[in-house]
This record gives sequence, C-alpha cells and structure tokens, in this order.
Amino acid sequence: MSGIAKVAELAGVSKSTASRALTGAGYVSESTRARVIAAAATIGYVPSTSAVSLATGRTRTIGVVMPYVNRWFFAEVLEGIQEALLEHGLDLTLYDAKPGSAGRRRIFEDFLARKRFDGLIAVGLEPADDELERMRAIDRPLVTVVGEDPSTSVVAIDDDHAVRRATEHLIALGHDSIVFLGGGAGSNWAHVDRRRLDGYLEAMADADLGDHVRHVPSDVSLPGGYAAAVDLLGGARRTPTAIVGVCDEVAIGAIIASRRLGIRVPTDLSVVGIDDHEYAEMFALTTLEQVPRSQGLAAVELLLAHIADPDHAPRQVRLQARLVMRSSTAPPATHETAAVGDMRVQRRRFADE
Repeated sequence: MSGIAKVAELAGVSKSTASRALTGAGYVSESTRARVIAAAATIGYVPSTSAVSLATGRTRTIGVVMPYVNRWFFAEVLEGIQEALLEHGLDLTLYDAKPGSAGRRRIFEDFLARKRFDGLIAVGLEPADDELERMRAIDRPLVTVVGEDPSTSVVAIDDDHAVRRATEHLIALGHDSIVFLGGGAGSNWAHVDRRRLDGYLEAMADADLGDHVRHVPSDVSLPGGYAAAVDLLGGARRTPTAIVGVCDEVAIGAIIASRRLGIRVPTDLSVVGIDDHEYAEMFALTTLEQVPRSQGLAAVELLLAHIADPDHAPRQVRLQARLVMRSSTAPPATHETAAVGDMRVQRRRFADE
C-alpha cells in the first residue's frame, strides 16, 4: 500500500481527498484537512515536492542570490531567511554570485531563467543593468535586501541616517576634525557607500563643519580599512581626532592601524563604525547597530506577501539603526604642539618600516 493510501485509510477519506488536503490543491474542509494531516504525521508521511508542485503550480522553494556567503553580513541575513523559510515549511535554493565570476554570469543567464522557485530574494547584489533586467524577466516576485530600486520591494537600514547619527555623536563630543573612511572607487556596494557618505556630509554641514570634510576611500574590508588608516594616520598632514568608518570592518581596521602607530583609542583618536559586527564588542567599538538577521526575516515575510498577492505594491522598508555606546569614542584630547610633532614623526617612521 502506498504512503498516500495509508494516510487516506487512517483518516477515513479517499486517496484523492488525502492528496488535496496535503498538497493544498482543491477544496477540502478544515476538519478533514486536520484529520489527514494528523494521519500523515502518525505514519511520518511527507508529500513529495514534485507532487505538490504539480498540484499547485508552486515549487515551495525560495531562491536567494548573494555575492558572498562567507562574510558576516550575508551569513547573518541568510540565517534569518532560513529561519523564516523553515517556519513556513519552505525550501531554499542558494546562488553564490561572486562579483566578476563566470559562475555569476551562469546564474543570471541560465539558473535563474529556469524559475525553480516561487520568489527570489537578492541580498546586497548591486546588479548591473543587464542582470537587473534578467531578474525582472523571470516573472517571479522579487525582494532585495540592501537596494534602492523603486520598482522592487526593499529591506535595508536607513544608511544615511545611521552615519549621520554616528557623525553627530562625534560632533557632540567636541570633535571637528572627523574623517569618513571607506568606500569609493571599485566598491561592490557603491550605493550604500554613497548613502553613508551623504549622511556624514549632511551632519558636517549642519554643524557648520563643511570646511573640515574629508573622505579617505578604501576597500570595504578590515584589511582595506587598516591600509587606508596607516596612510592617513602615519602621513604628514594634520591627523584627525575622529574617524567614521563606512562599516565596522573598516573601523576595526582603523583601530588596529592606530595601535600599530602608537595612537591611543579613544584618548588620541575616536573611532565609530556602522553595523555592530560580531567583532565590534571585542574591539570596544562604538557603532550603529543593524540586525542583518532581522532583515532576512523581514524579506521573507515581504516576499510571501507578494507571492500570495501578485498585485501587492512594492514597499521600501527602511529600518533604523541603534547607537551602541562602547569605549572607542571620547572627547578630543588637547596636545602640546611639540608633543604632536614628535608623535607624527614616530608615526611616519613606524609606517615606513
């Protein structure tokens, strides 16, 4: 006797009724559906995804495409997505679309076109125009985590507001020589970097510090922040009293560079980041906390609303980041001119080694 036949016999219904109850295809009363589900649970029967797909026209699978799977933000978002999908009894297909890779081209040109999912979540992609067109052409609901396409539902933090708050925090402490570190040419998150830079510029302008604005580009990574900070702090130009990192990894890189150069954080230099990365507490980093896992959860709920109602209007969900105070920021110190000169010489010597 087949599995579905056993379920039907135990529930006291026909095989076709049992099948409809388990796949969701066709009408079955709630009492009958509950009886069939209980019978299936008793014998451990689970309907095949192929059967469900044939009956409903849905795969019960959600596609997720992201440029990295091993970096903190993406791993956290993915954890939230998986948690929400498990709660809804849905499967996940993950596409690792590394920037510039041949695999990424195949994903957009081939795998996504197969439409083996009911909806797609794109995480931090920064898609090229042709990639964006391909995602739209698959005719499946689409939600992006981190993005700004008005035609697509988006879940993200309010990036410019977060950096504005970080900069205002430093200004309130008495800093006026504040550098924005990170982002720029070649960044894979150009629009995020731009929004965060805008927040810094707005805060500086509102405090009448427009003449003190200074942006030092870097790769958006811990090594990138470290290298840029060594050049910045070990150079001959007047060093800042504070740094706003485009993200926590860049800010942590700046803290490590400061230690190498003999610069005390926060006595000589205040540093603030954005993210509340898993290493932020280890480095006592003051930061603006975003919760990537919550963004993953929210993206799934938004996507399921689109799947249930194809006419569901796109929504821009902008989450607010929370200021987390640690010990990497303090009021600026007052230095004797000679002492400052000696320190600069030491920094340059150390950086040249």
